[in-house]
Amino acid sequence: MRDEIYRIAGESLRNALRHADAKRIEVDLCYDERQLRLRVRDDGKGIDPRLLREEGQAGHYGIPGMRERAKLMEAKLTVWTAPNSGTEVELSIPASLAYAVSPAGGRGWLFRKLFGARTPIES
Repeated sequence: MRDEIYRIAGESLRNALRHADAKRIEVDLCYDERQLRLRVRDDGKGIDPRLLREEGQAGHYGIPGMRERAKLMEAKLTVWTAPNSGTEVELSIPASLAYAVSPAGGRGWLFRKLFGARTPIES
């Protein structure tokens, strides 16, 4: 999951740098007991709404790829944009998925940071 989040963040930043002519890009990563949320916002020229509805431009796989990655994680990906008003990409993942127990049986670093190194009490 960490790698998928990283890839979505990277693609959002690349899009803002390559296509938006943005002067300012903001990245927020927020995590709490309910969800993990990544938000990338720019002040660029925005995305043609037709391209969002038609799953992107021929030969370009950025936004469709981000949507596919989010779907695989059971996360929600939302893109807000308007001509000359910038773009905001938000990825939100429920805490139950984002902070899940790893297959090796341990907790991830983010879970430990949020909730401490708690261990189950044996009965």
